[in-house]
Order: sequence, then C-alpha cells, then structure tokens
Amino acid sequence: MDSPFMEAFALGLGSRGVRVVRFEFPYMAARRDGGKHRPPDRVEVLLDHWRGVARSLGSPLVVGGKSMGGRMASMIADEVGARGVVCLGYPFHPVGKPEKPRISHLAGLRTPALFCQGSRDPMGDRETVAGYPLSPAIRLHWIEGAGHSFEPKGRATGRTARGNMEEALDTVAAFVHNLGMAERGDGVEVLQGSQPA
Repeated sequence: MDSPFMEAFALGLGSRGVRVVRFEFPYMAARRDGGKHRPPDRVEVLLDHWRGVARSLGSPLVVGGKSMGGRMASMIADEVGARGVVCLGYPFHPVGKPEKPRISHLAGLRTPALFCQGSRDPMGDRETVAGYPLSPAIRLHWIEGAGHSFEPKGRATGRTARGNMEEALDTVAAFVHNLGMAERGDGVEVLQGSQPA
C-alpha cells in the first residue's frame, strides 16, 4: 500500500480534496512481517477482507484499487453499496492471454465505475477491451501510450510518467466529485495496494 504508485496516487487525490484510505490484503501484510514473497490469497479471502474494510469504514465509499485490488473492488462494489468504483490498470486478462478474460462480473456491474487504463496495457489494451461486453455503468478513460502503471510505452509517445499520473489523478478526482461526495467533505476513496494481477 506504500508502493511509489500508491503513495503518489493517495497524496495526489488528497491534494484534490478526496480522503483516501489504503489497506493491504492478508498475504501482503504477511510479506511485511515475514519478509518472504507469498502468492495472493484465494479470491474468497480477498473478497472477505474487502468486505471487512468496507464495513469498518461505513458509507459513503468509493472503492477501488490498482490492478488486482481494483478487480476485487469491482467484484464487491454492488454488494457493499459503494457510491462508485475506481480501477487503476484493471487486469482484463493475464499478460499474453486475451482469450482468458477476467470480466464475467463486469457485464452486470451496477455501481458507477471509472477504469483508468493505459492504451498499451499488456493486461488490456484499447483494441482488446473494445471487444468485451462491459456494463454501461463503466466509463473507460484511456491514457494514451501508457502501460499497466501508466508508464509511457514506446519511443514516440511524447508522454511522461508524471503527466500520465496527473491525467489519471485529475480524472479520478473529477469522477469522485461528480458523484457528489468530495465537495461535501465525506468522499472516501478506498484503495488496495498495488500488486500484480
């Protein structure tokens, strides 16, 4: 939860009037304690942990996260009554396997959602995602020439990592404000730490 990406995102949203709460899944907390690399917990464990975090904070909430954290947030958003969901670099499919999409729950998502995605993300680029059946509640914001963590990909993009991050931050902050939360001071964005999908 304190990776450079998550630190920059939390501070950037805070400076834009959005309160941010970060947390780690149990396997990541265990890595801190034991220092050894552990695989992610089973999906059921991850979702139960998310539910507990949402319960402890109450509402209104915008849930979200980076990569797998965003995927889990999108899976519990309707259930916990989230006001919105934000996914940063959603892992639409494993790297190199677009034929194995991770989208079965996304067609029926009812919670307003913003997915900030690099147009060259190896887990879901613009061309691949265009063929997926996604809920009309999902708004995709494409960061041109960016990869999974919004880093510029390719030599001729003319983009910078900082500029891409600022674009994502502005887009997410506007989304939260448009939900009618942050300007009243009760907007809470809950982000799970940055981890591979």
